[in-house]
Amino acid sequence: MKQIRTLCLAAGLLLAVSCRGPKTDSTIGASSDTERRVESLLSRMTLAEKIGQMNQVSAGGDVSNYADALRKGQIGSILNEVDPAKINEYQRICLEESRLGIPLLVARDVIHGFHTVFPIPLGLAATFDPDLVEEGARTAALEATAQGVRWTFSPMLDIARDPRWGRIAEGSGEDTYLDARMAEAMVYGYQGRQADSTSMAACIKHFVGYGAAEGGRDYNSTFLTERQLRNVYLPPFEAAVKAGALTLMTSFNDNDGVPSTGNTFVVKDVLRGEWGFDGLVVTDWNSMGEMIAHGFGTDRKDVARKALEAGVDMDMMTYGFLSHLEELVKTGAVKESAIDDAVRNILRVKVLLGLFEHPYVDVEKGVAVQYAPEHLAAAQRSAEESVILLKNDGVLPLKAATVRSILVTGPMADAPHDQLGTWAFDGDKGHTVTPLKALRERFPGKVTFVPGLRYSREKRNAFQDVVAAARRADVVLVFLGEEAILSGEAHSLADLNLKGSQSELLAALKATGKPVVATVMAGRPLTVERDLPNCNALLYAFHPGTMGGPALANLLFGDVNPSGKTPVTFLRTVGQAPLYYSHNMTGRPYNGETLIDDIGMEAGQTSLGNTSYYLDYGAYPLFPFGYGLSYTQFAYSGIVLDKAVYGKDDEIKVSLTLSNTGNCDGTEVVQVYVRDLVGSVTRPVKELKSFERVSLKAGESRDLEIRIPVSELAFYGLDGVKKVEPGDFQLWVAGDSASGDPVPFTVQ
Repeated sequence: MKQIRTLCLAAGLLLAVSCRGPKTDSTIGASSDTERRVESLLSRMTLAEKIGQMNQVSAGGDVSNYADALRKGQIGSILNEVDPAKINEYQRICLEESRLGIPLLVARDVIHGFHTVFPIPLGLAATFDPDLVEEGARTAALEATAQGVRWTFSPMLDIARDPRWGRIAEGSGEDTYLDARMAEAMVYGYQGRQADSTSMAACIKHFVGYGAAEGGRDYNSTFLTERQLRNVYLPPFEAAVKAGALTLMTSFNDNDGVPSTGNTFVVKDVLRGEWGFDGLVVTDWNSMGEMIAHGFGTDRKDVARKALEAGVDMDMMTYGFLSHLEELVKTGAVKESAIDDAVRNILRVKVLLGLFEHPYVDVEKGVAVQYAPEHLAAAQRSAEESVILLKNDGVLPLKAATVRSILVTGPMADAPHDQLGTWAFDGDKGHTVTPLKALRERFPGKVTFVPGLRYSREKRNAFQDVVAAARRADVVLVFLGEEAILSGEAHSLADLNLKGSQSELLAALKATGKPVVATVMAGRPLTVERDLPNCNALLYAFHPGTMGGPALANLLFGDVNPSGKTPVTFLRTVGQAPLYYSHNMTGRPYNGETLIDDIGMEAGQTSLGNTSYYLDYGAYPLFPFGYGLSYTQFAYSGIVLDKAVYGKDDEIKVSLTLSNTGNCDGTEVVQVYVRDLVGSVTRPVKELKSFERVSLKAGESRDLEIRIPVSELAFYGLDGVKKVEPGDFQLWVAGDSASGDPVPFTVQ
């Protein structure tokens, strides 16, 4: 992995202190001058003013609606205001008309771009390119801060292994290691390399386990053991904390009966105590109040006390702190010192962001930053790298010189709003370049557009118009998938097949005998097994954002060679969920036994010899984690380790030769997986431990060396202590999680 710097936010300076990858110490600590400023301000605050800093409200309507509360110091943060003129006025009231002149922290869900929208985070993860992801987050910060937004509720670090869960779109997929690397990249990008007015505080969310919602139903309970939390779900958060993340959001879910917003163990003991996090902890929208619905508190006063005791600093839209903390202090139910600690964390973030020195924005300059050419170029590169080639019988790349007529069809061919994906509040569909628009600009007079379906859920019995147009075309480009509204928060699905009559449209087009190239745009991995026979090639684009159209045109016609890899397992059927590559080995691992059609009519009941698989679908997914085709081929050879036996403080050096054996240039994502064969507890069959994007010319070979500290093999075992356990291991180097041959080694 490339060596890059991380943030050290201290008194207005960001210092380069470390490299990408797991860090050894936190970089969020403030300087002594910062702490003096915080303590000086805190000492002059009344109890009411302190509690006011702990209150976050959602903007709406005129500034005057909040003017009195701002003058009284009753609001510490506002979210959902992006009008720079209004934000300036909010700040002016705080600075000039309140007693202490404390600026607001203005927040927004800037999830995968601000005005210039990048691929959804699941698509960004498919790039396996942290440097590019960092550039996207930096672009988002430049645009958002230019309009006064200084706090984003991103990145989402929830490990998601069930594609029924709509918010799988918002994260980096199923793998702990990939999620951690993407977490660091986004923190670096949002908060910047230099502390200035473009630094936007990252908020790592949702703490913790939210992505494991039972049944894939949003907001549902989770039942994760402490060992699961520590080995799978907590590491991305720890990596983001060590990268300097300034804020963190508690989640909606309860885990094993304890709602996150009132979970003292995860917030106070682990986050604050073990990791030393002194940033701002904010609730999710009314998650404090929802503890009442959980049955974890009797009323707002009760849950306000429990949230404060758990280590929460700021309440988003419950008004529980504002309404009840002063009374709770007076009755002795909570200590004012706990409120002081929370306010310190809030003020510290405001000081570190330079809000006291630079509270206002230049409205005209802010407008000029939006959709800058370099921002659009970065969005297009991200979209190009995010697209995954899942099938290709040789029809791709298309040859522009020989294609005389192109039929473009499908509900996602010209859907500018839906192409942006979930949580793209500020993206303007007028700036979105769809595949249809990009292809028409590239091939004037050659493109015929027949929608076939107006939207993904439409049902039709016949497609005479589309079929007739297909017969006249040299190639059919069909764009399928799901609208943005079908994924994201509160949009879980039980059926993951293409909706409406999309599969029927694809089948009708294939029956014409013309080459059919399908592109799926979606917010989750859909179950497309039934659709594969009905297309010659299939590209998968997790909602690709503003510049998705030009990116797809470049990929279809070979200007760019696909390099995206699946960041999550693609299922054959939804009944396999959850299915992920790094599962534990069972006592009866699958070894290819009898399927349902092989069972005789009067077969006797037995379990002897049977293993862990489905009788009707076997054990394997449609596409494994880390999978993605290219227009060229890559060969791995000479994979050797520098030693057979390692000490716990050693570094594993993996040497190999990667060759591009095809006829065109391409980029491969080299992936390294490790298995601990015997542990004090059952270990995963494979775990990703490193990856690297390698670009090679046609026919080129390159010798690579990948280094992995043995410490990366540590885990929380039976005794609850994180350490490397001695024993035998296996290592794979391959282009996906299901390929390659194991190389043995031992740790003493």
